Amino acid sequence: EALMGELSRLVQAAVRSSSWWERHGIDICILTLSFLLLPAGFLCLQSAHAAPFLAGIVILGVVHHTLTVKGSHLASHNALTESKAWGKVWAIFFIELCSAFTAEQATYNHVKLHHGYTNIIGLGDSSTWKLPFLNRYVYMFLAPLAVPIITPLVALELLRSVKLKTALRTVCFMFLGLYSHYWILLHISGFQSAWSALLCMLVTRSLLAHPYIHVNIFQHIGLPMFAADRKPARIQLMSLGVLNLPRNALLDWSFGHSLISCHVEHHLFPSLSDNMCLKIKPIVSRYLREKRLPYNEDSYASRLRLFLQKYEELMVHAPPITELVGIQ
Repeated sequence: EALMGELSRLVQAAVRSSSWWERHGIDICILTLSFLLLPAGFLCLQSAHAAPFLAGIVILGVVHHTLTVKGSHLASHNALTESKAWGKVWAIFFIELCSAFTAEQATYNHVKLHHGYTNIIGLGDSSTWKLPFLNRYVYMFLAPLAVPIITPLVALELLRSVKLKTALRTVCFMFLGLYSHYWILLHISGFQSAWSALLCMLVTRSLLAHPYIHVNIFQHIGLPMFAADRKPARIQLMSLGVLNLPRNALLDWSFGHSLISCHVEHHLFPSLSDNMCLKIKPIVSRYLREKRLPYNEDSYASRLRLFLQKYEELMVHAPPITELVGIQ
């Protein structure tokens, strides 16, 4: 772990020299601005004209994904604050109230398993994103539309493994978040029926579901996979099994740098905020290349073509275990 220790010292020096605004403030500002845009989105939906109505759909869709993807992701890693107590509050707010999921299970599955065992088959290999009974076009282009429906159903199923007190809290916050969205559409936006309000909820909550699903598979599946008893050192595991996508204004805002262009940096230093991952990106990329370790990068379009061409191999059949050859 000498290489990881050396890289950690370089990164920690950059973190110590950064202000609170760089460490947390910028990302908190993005989340706050997104939350403040909610009234504009709901009011736009009052219009009988297509342009402002569609603007309301886009605003609410982008805000929803910013709060549920970026907010939940940062909260699960306690990257929004230095305080563990406040970190717990933000996790409940973003994951349970905004995302209709369970904070404990989200944190365990993402932080403990996925990050702890990235690309280790049977533990952190992103297999939860595979639905082998679906064909490639249904999975890539139709199934994401069901994410807003599947998410709370999966959450309710997972509540069987948590304490009763935790389950009751989660159900209450999930219901509060979903019902608040529904109530505002009926009483503020002026929807005339329950079905129209529910349809609007589905549309806004699935607006960016396609890139959400795509990003989760593009950045790990198809890269080297390892058995639990033959995994390499952490720095090798993350450099081999994680991939960065190019910067994209919409996805950077909605999902955060750590899920798009700085995913390698995020897996190496998961407690850092999106902005700090972007700041240390030159340090990490230069260090890995100097040490002749992989620094995987590819375009969204290129990964999409790969998954459409090799869907059976990557998403249906079990991935082969990789042997470490040629890594010094």
